[in-house]
Amino acid sequence: MSARVVHFEIPFENGDRAREFYRDVFEWSLESMPEMGYTIVSTGPRGDDGMPSEPGYIGGGMFERQDELKTPVLVMAVDDIEKTLATVEEHGGTTAIPKMPVGDMGFAAYFHDTEGNVLGLWQNAS
Repeated sequence: MSARVVHFEIPFENGDRAREFYRDVFEWSLESMPEMGYTIVSTGPRGDDGMPSEPGYIGGGMFERQDELKTPVLVMAVDDIEKTLATVEEHGGTTAIPKMPVGDMGFAAYFHDTEGNVLGLWQNAS
């Protein structure tokens, strides 16, 4: 299994303040999705589909800080979240947030590695 990093997430205490900071400091393009409590982050050029149009960079998101998600998170794409979480646990990690749907796009989950870091998993819907 090759789990490449495909996304990052940055938690915040104050969404307006955080969006202003990253927009002004790094000139990131930000798209607020209040119905999901999420902000889409583009760190480079996007195509008409909203996806990165240049190889070599990833986009991300921002959300209100949560109990399990207190620090920035790297998210890796996997074919099967449940299988990956089982493998994580076989190797000493733990599930932080089990598999959950993300609209009709796919599924997300979060886990603690053996060092206590929280990392994310992404599985496309199709």
